[in-house]
Amino acid sequence: MNTPNHLVTAIARIALVAICVPGAAIAGSGGAVLTGIDVLARDGFAPLQGKRVGLITNPTGVTRELASTIDVLAKAPGVTLVALFGPEHGVRGDIAAGEHVDDAKDAATGLPVFSLYGKTRKPTPEMLKGIDTLVFDMQDIGSRSYTYISTMAVAMEAAAEQKIDFVVLDRPNPLGGERVEGRPLDLKYKSFVGWLPIPYLHGMTVGELARMTNAEGWLKDGVRCQLQVVPMDGWRRNMSWRETGLPWVPTSPHVPHAESAYFYAATGILGELHVMSEGVGWPAPFEFVGRSGIDAQKFATALNERNLPGVHFRPAHFKPFYGEWKEKDCGGAQVHLTDANAANLTEISFQVLDAARVQQPEMAIFGNKRDDMFDKVCGTNLIREKLKSGAELDDVLKVWREGVDAFREQRAKYLLY
Repeated sequence: MNTPNHLVTAIARIALVAICVPGAAIAGSGGAVLTGIDVLARDGFAPLQGKRVGLITNPTGVTRELASTIDVLAKAPGVTLVALFGPEHGVRGDIAAGEHVDDAKDAATGLPVFSLYGKTRKPTPEMLKGIDTLVFDMQDIGSRSYTYISTMAVAMEAAAEQKIDFVVLDRPNPLGGERVEGRPLDLKYKSFVGWLPIPYLHGMTVGELARMTNAEGWLKDGVRCQLQVVPMDGWRRNMSWRETGLPWVPTSPHVPHAESAYFYAATGILGELHVMSEGVGWPAPFEFVGRSGIDAQKFATALNERNLPGVHFRPAHFKPFYGEWKEKDCGGAQVHLTDANAANLTEISFQVLDAARVQQPEMAIFGNKRDDMFDKVCGTNLIREKLKSGAELDDVLKVWREGVDAFREQRAKYLLY
């Protein structure tokens, strides 16, 4: 099959993107971190011996050598892998964001694949029939709105209800284990893009989140599952992805690199409104911001004059190949994280919105069908209400920062590293 010229150009541009943040994925470089699946295999699959296992995974479930967790458990002595469970994007990663995932049969193993992003998000008793242990192995990106941690939470709930064990194979948070940003979710705005009462950036691994979710009674009716976390070996909270020495497998089509997690955190909230492009549909998703009619030079200059720590905005013009802004000329900026550790990532979305509103005061940010999704991703309606009222951005950010310190204290006893 011939590749269209615009896709060739896109691929070439991706290869040329200059990365200015810590965490670039170079397999085999840096340290010697073992993820949960590596530790599990090293230790002879002890928690799964004699068990009939269901595996919740996707293409990110791999060993350091890029062997699929599916294949590893299918061949593991003393372990009987009986079913696979697919989240958003599917077990093999072949489904677009937000699209319905169907039940199927895995071509490689012949195992049944039950969808957790179709008719149900939660494993049903019928799906779990004959299973002793549910295993979760997926790479998260550290943002509350990423649905994989929601999948983990509802699967833990199902395991508790059916009285089967739940094992989490831990993996690094690509944003590190120290960054916590954004107001914790108000459960009135609970949805699959915000299931747990945690900040937008939680600074935890999936194993740590599972421990906290279980112990804090966040599962339905306060149920608790029989949880075991297989911890990593060698990971430290201040590690960049590069320092782990682990390869990066795209967690979804628009998170192609480890550093993409930083940009998702920086502009993903903005993108929910559809009033500006966040670069989805362009070769560097979440790294570009803009819209039709914006003067790129003035826009970037205005943003840079805000002196935001760790970030620089380069004037840019782009025309997405697909998505909400397909074939529309957008003026705006490329987001360069010059010091990601110093940057307030999640606040970049609000700074960009504010700058766009100043340049295009006629721009209607709210009042369309996306308001509800914006509230769900923010975990509250307070941000939208503040912005609608014309409040100063400092007042908006004050609301956004509330509850972060309390969460840091709350999470402390669940940290493994």
